[in-house]
Amino acid sequence: MDHSKIPLPHGDDRKPHSDSLIERAAERFDFARYIAGGKPGADKPLPPRREPVRKAADAAAPKPVEPAHAPVVNTPETASEPAPTPVRVERSRDTAARDPRISTSLDTNGNGGSDLGGGPLATPAIFNGDHHAIDRDRLRETGLIVPEGSVTALLEEFRIVKRQLLVQASELRRQKAGSRAQRILISSPHPGEGKTYCATNLALSIAAEKEGDVLLVDADFAKPSVLSALGLPGGPGLMDALMDDKADVADFVLGTDIPGLWVLPAGDTTTNDSEFLSSARTEKVLERLTQGAPGRMVIFDSPPVLAASPAAELAKYVGQAVVIVRADSTGQGALEDTVSLLSSCPNIQLLLNAAQFSPSGRSFGTYYGYRE
Repeated sequence: MDHSKIPLPHGDDRKPHSDSLIERAAERFDFARYIAGGKPGADKPLPPRREPVRKAADAAAPKPVEPAHAPVVNTPETASEPAPTPVRVERSRDTAARDPRISTSLDTNGNGGSDLGGGPLATPAIFNGDHHAIDRDRLRETGLIVPEGSVTALLEEFRIVKRQLLVQASELRRQKAGSRAQRILISSPHPGEGKTYCATNLALSIAAEKEGDVLLVDADFAKPSVLSALGLPGGPGLMDALMDDKADVADFVLGTDIPGLWVLPAGDTTTNDSEFLSSARTEKVLERLTQGAPGRMVIFDSPPVLAASPAAELAKYVGQAVVIVRADSTGQGALEDTVSLLSSCPNIQLLLNAAQFSPSGRSFGTYYGYRE
């Protein structure tokens, strides 16, 4: 078959010639009229160049590039276009150099940033309080986790508890729970079941994480015990921030020589603690504790649920609640009443304390050469 020629349409009486296929196609369809200058010898003038229709706004000076956080305004020309998806904005802060564990990233989930609407960005909660040394011997004597110490069965057990709570916190973030995903309430049905012991150990365990930090809040206003457990001095705290509209709760946070561990005292005592917790200011104060720090976890050591009302009020503001159940002590009826009072919290978990046996036969700590 001869592929050297292209059959011409009927009615075309031009004689075949030996030009290439491309040249013949260009001549047949008159490509030259669209090419500047055309083929040498072409006698057809080029069509005038048609400028695209431009809007009046486009004909003006070039539009300056807007910042990433500028609001999107639907004008008549852009009303049909979908609004862009908000993006995460990272902003550096000079104060971040003071503590690299404190993140200064701002986002749109209520963790210290704005909603990309052009409004002022919230100032990250930087804790500048005095740092106090924690007596390690005191921790050891009271049965608490000792930082930088050897791996013990107690440490391993709270590592497991910590990991489950952090996984649940990540799931709450994925569900857009906002800063509530960063808050955990620790309580018990009755006094003496180990809530402060478990809250303190949990905070010490989370402080060992390489990303983020932890704030231990003493929310037992009637009988605060976190400061004495850690050997820290007293001072203003959470209740003072709730009572004073001009107070910044971040100024009351105490630093420690344990990296990543902060403590907020209970503060002033009052007979109206539940009423202050139920006020609109509580949400603002608690938001401030994690503002600009999406990696920070906040642990609340609250009063016993069946002995005082603040625990039920605090449950409204947290993403998780852990009920400490003392083995062979807490009754089923008390446990059911406790869970009912904390029902405003979406995730309630139970932690068995002071158990003398393990149903599964597990023994922690022996792998590292330690056995109790």
